[in-house]
Amino acid sequence: MKTVRRLFNETIPVIIGILIALLINNWNEDRKDKIYLNQIFSSIESELEDSSLDIKRVIPKQLASVDTLNTYMDNDNVTLYEIMMKSNGIQSPTIKTNSWNAIANSKIELIDYKKLSALSDIEERKQNLIQRIERQMEYGFQNFEKADKNKKVIFKMMILDIIGAEKELQSKIEELIKK
Repeated sequence: MKTVRRLFNETIPVIIGILIALLINNWNEDRKDKIYLNQIFSSIESELEDSSLDIKRVIPKQLASVDTLNTYMDNDNVTLYEIMMKSNGIQSPTIKTNSWNAIANSKIELIDYKKLSALSDIEERKQNLIQRIERQMEYGFQNFEKADKNKKVIFKMMILDIIGAEKELQSKIEELIKK
């Protein structure tokens, strides 16, 4: 009986010590995770604000390209290349998602599902926009010597499609920033 009591008296403090150490460790890990998330979300917000401003900067230039295309649409003497040069080339915004990619590859489980879903949607829309811009550039380079109306109409439709995608992306970005 004394042996059991002595064993019990020696074991309880050890168990309590281990539990306290685990509690302190968990508290410290939670604290570090919160600090990390705050830094990441601050960085994500800054990147998204920059991206939104860049979209706002680029859309008027793209609309000017559409106006230039409209001006020379029926003129078979002006090539697609000349139109691109008159409108300062193909314009596209820079969409920054570096911080999102950093957390997506490391501590994604810490993010609230709604934010995770919204950030994933923005990344998907960014990739979609990149594909549209690449198609537009490819089309422009394949047809840069062409001056016929059909080529210009298709190029104009591509620009308008990109503008629509940019506006949708900007809307999603601003929606997330407001949360």
